[in-house]
Amino acid sequence: MPQDRTWRKSSYSGGAEDSNCVEVSLTHNALIRDSKNASGDVLAFSTPAWTALIRSLGSR
Repeated sequence: MPQDRTWRKSSYSGGAEDSNCVEVSLTHNALIRDSKNASGDVLAFSTPAWTALIRSLGSR
């Protein structure tokens, strides 16, 4: 369940509680949600898919 996880905001958001950004939870798999709508939909990635995404973004 997304609400039972620890969520982290992007360091680019400035870390403020009222900032609008995405949040990520990396418990067992990767979930991404909109911080403005924490109870809304989430994007889910398997661990290998998340790792591949991060590696591809880092190579740009």
